[in-house]
Amino acid sequence: MLRKISIAAVTFLSVFTINAQKNKNSQIERPKLVVGLVVDQMRWDYLHRFYNKYGNEGFKRLLGTGYSLNNVHIPYVPTVTALGHTCIYTGSVPAIHGIAGNDWTDKETGQNVYCTTDENVKPVGTTNAKIGSHSPKNLWSTTVTDELRLATNFQGKVIGVSLKDRASILPAGHNPNGAFWFDDSSGDFITSSWYMNDLPQWVKSFNSQNLPDKLVANGWNTLLPINQYTESSPDNSSWEGLLGSAKTPTFPYSNLAADYKAKKDNIRYTPFGNTLTLKLAEASVEGEKLGGDDITDFLAINLASTDYAGHKFGPNSIEVEDVYLRLDQDLAQFFNYLDSKVGKGQYTVFLSADHGGAHSVGFLQEHKIATGFFGEGMEKNINERLKEKFGVDKLINAVDNYQVYFDRKLMKDNKLELDDVRDFAIKELEKDPTVLYAVSVTEVQEATIPEPIKQRIINGINRQRSGDIQLISHDSMLPPYSKTGTTHSVWNSYDSHIPLIFMGWGIQRGESNKPYFMTDIAPTVSSLLKIQFPSGNVGNPITEAIGK
Repeated sequence: MLRKISIAAVTFLSVFTINAQKNKNSQIERPKLVVGLVVDQMRWDYLHRFYNKYGNEGFKRLLGTGYSLNNVHIPYVPTVTALGHTCIYTGSVPAIHGIAGNDWTDKETGQNVYCTTDENVKPVGTTNAKIGSHSPKNLWSTTVTDELRLATNFQGKVIGVSLKDRASILPAGHNPNGAFWFDDSSGDFITSSWYMNDLPQWVKSFNSQNLPDKLVANGWNTLLPINQYTESSPDNSSWEGLLGSAKTPTFPYSNLAADYKAKKDNIRYTPFGNTLTLKLAEASVEGEKLGGDDITDFLAINLASTDYAGHKFGPNSIEVEDVYLRLDQDLAQFFNYLDSKVGKGQYTVFLSADHGGAHSVGFLQEHKIATGFFGEGMEKNINERLKEKFGVDKLINAVDNYQVYFDRKLMKDNKLELDDVRDFAIKELEKDPTVLYAVSVTEVQEATIPEPIKQRIINGINRQRSGDIQLISHDSMLPPYSKTGTTHSVWNSYDSHIPLIFMGWGIQRGESNKPYFMTDIAPTVSSLLKIQFPSGNVGNPITEAIGK
């Protein structure tokens, strides 16, 4: 009798186990958390230029245990911040997703439009309306973060964090659980009423720690002895800009605490802005319980101090190298935190950049490489030529994003045809020795411009928001406002060649030199998560990275 019961029990348990296994196998497997790390203005070569000084648990962990794509480019111009973050998360291009620049000119009103400004929302966590009144209303396409929210019936949580408003808002999509950015007027992280009417308690608690003051309290000196920064130019190079009250661009920056107290945006230009951002990211994991259950969450992080330091000091400065060496340590700490909090192998990370950055003009001149300043006095000069031709002053309303905008109201009032004004302006622009190409945005396809430049112009022109003429400068030509430090915007490899590494759950180990584009990131993550591609997606999954 007991034997019959035992056999029956074993049979029952076997059937139960098989059914449980079937049920388990029938569930869609996903990581508990996806972390998007976008390092602002990170050139691809920084992965290897500073490699010997990186520790083992930051960039080297990504390269050693993840899948590195070594030939990833941005498929549009201009290569600027808002476009980069939007492209990464939509898998789309400005022609489709609607974000035509960090800002652009409204063709009808002639007014400047900042990409995330929204006068219909209120600041939350600050009284500063300019800093706090932002939303994703100008974004036309969905993001991979939107699609995750939709796929999980809004149970999967999405959080965006950055020092920059646009770099937290655009990656987080239209309906996240929160997007938070830094308020230079208070030193706090804030949001807007698009998302909520009051800051979550975990953000309030984070702000109450006054962490920025603590981070800058001892100033900024090099992590290593300064003579070990052999990958960079000498300190106090002539093409470096000044930080705060410093009289020279040299270490140590002993007045940083006082400079921060006087003007809080000074922390942005130091490695401590990245530290602050990653600490907020950790607080969001804790406060929102990200990765705490089997429903995938998404944490979109922008590390912006690399961009601010690049603009200020240039890629060949000791300051920029130190920012990356300290970021390497911060990443190691952050990955270890995720290991302990979410579980090693339970989360997926990708690291990329929104754009790169050019060498400083002064640096290139010193090393006998062709360079110079692009378009100095261009707008004034062409407006004068247009006035001589058509008898109307200031027909050019703006030159922005390497695009020329004409004043449509002025042309209408003076019965001028856009084609006539534009064609004449192009002929005059082509006389400028710094201009490689000047082309009507409606005639790019027929223009005698080589690939990949032609396609990148087409991808970058938004019919409703971009200018009337696209300008392409000669190599290594920077705009005249970049007398020190550097900037970015162009199609060339120093601006368009970006890192891309996937690591963690569902990711193969290895590397590839096959050509890919920034637009391939969102569909790769979507494929990994088995969710719909974003609505404007034009990219393709990088199957070798995810093994399927």
